[in-house]
Amino acid sequence: MSDSAVQDRSSVFIDGAWVEPHGTETVVLTDPATGERLASIALGDEVDAQLAVAAASRAQPAWAARGAQERIELIQRIRELLEADRDDLAETITREVGTPPAISKAVQVGLPINVTRSFEQIAAETASAEPARIGSSLVRRAPVGVVAAITPWNYPLHQVIAKIVPALLAGCTVVLKPSELAPLTSLRLADYAERVGLPAGVLNVVPGRGTTVGRALTAHPDVDMVSFTGSTAAGRDVAAAAAATIKRVSLELGGKSASVLLPDADLPVAVRKSLQQGFLNSGQTCTAWTRMIVPRELQADVEALCREFVPAIETRLGPLISETQWQRVQDYIDLGESEGARLVVGGPGKPEGRETGLYTRATVFADVAPTMRIATEEIFGPVVVIQAYDSVDEAVALANSTVYGLAGGVWGSDLEQAVDVASRLQTGQVDVNGAGFNHLAPMGGFKQSGVGRELGEHGYAEYFELSSIQLPETGQ
Repeated sequence: MSDSAVQDRSSVFIDGAWVEPHGTETVVLTDPATGERLASIALGDEVDAQLAVAAASRAQPAWAARGAQERIELIQRIRELLEADRDDLAETITREVGTPPAISKAVQVGLPINVTRSFEQIAAETASAEPARIGSSLVRRAPVGVVAAITPWNYPLHQVIAKIVPALLAGCTVVLKPSELAPLTSLRLADYAERVGLPAGVLNVVPGRGTTVGRALTAHPDVDMVSFTGSTAAGRDVAAAAAATIKRVSLELGGKSASVLLPDADLPVAVRKSLQQGFLNSGQTCTAWTRMIVPRELQADVEALCREFVPAIETRLGPLISETQWQRVQDYIDLGESEGARLVVGGPGKPEGRETGLYTRATVFADVAPTMRIATEEIFGPVVVIQAYDSVDEAVALANSTVYGLAGGVWGSDLEQAVDVASRLQTGQVDVNGAGFNHLAPMGGFKQSGVGRELGEHGYAEYFELSSIQLPETGQ
């Protein structure tokens, strides 16, 4: 790891310069696997948010007026720095968040690099497109303006890249507020912006708390759009604050996603893959499949497979992000038992031999009623519940029974039936038979999992407004 990978940060990045924040609070980051100190980070406050918005507002007209190819080239140079530092970045995220090294390299860093490249291509393909002619009108796209990007700690680089890259390529300027629990890679991105010569004010990075910097950004009249990823509860607050100025809001929120195993599914494969997806990043994933919907006649077989697979999967899980999150998961495991659910494997406490660090046992419950809180609330830890069904219609109803609709999976040997079931799920993305994640396809939620879409051409389009120019009819 390079010396700059993890270091104390006493400044925030506003208007192209590292400046001492007006805010006086600092946070000390610790490695959740060891408890060792990583770095001290200065946090901004409401004044810093206002200064960053002012800088972004000043910079936006000139940035939008730049040629699309110039914007693409600057983003490409930032991507090249990401690629050169990928090992350092992956190790930083492992130490900051607790993600195991292999997943940090492939998902936490590899995915953002691929996403950046894809947005470069999308921007290049649309750069020379003429305004669309619809009847007597020209329909043109214009950048939405100043974007406030508010991101979570669980995928600290990917969630940032998914917002700031399409926004910048579209001609928007950005104020980024990363989570105070995992700001290190966002600060590295500000370093990269400075190194490649991104114009002052185009990207501003102000770590801070949601109650200060986040709230100031969402309510600011000069912010034209808020792109937020986080909990549904926090998303409601963001939407309410943004409503006062009728700004555009994109929300990628919580989930309680279901993996539906049809009667003809390859049971060992479906159970193992469903558990792996449910426990991804120690369950600290909004798209985690935390409910396994299974045929009642196969429930005993599913439980036996869980008892077989979970111990090995558990050894490959990292710690949870914080003591608060660890205790939250413990409380839900206790709640599941008190609600009357039956423990299949796992349970409270830390895995044997992993008493140091914020590790928790990978846990599976069965006999879980749809009204139980462990079946309806996002736990954000390695806890999966099994729910049994007697008909495919009941399976679909169970999958759709929560207020969420972010992701899911369907498993079955009859591909046509599996796709039909997938199309009936009220959710933003569904994997059939373990199909891989496609970063070119839109990602977003139904119901209380959010509004708007990220990734691919649909995610790029979020950062444009449409303008219709009516032309006089020929001869007038």
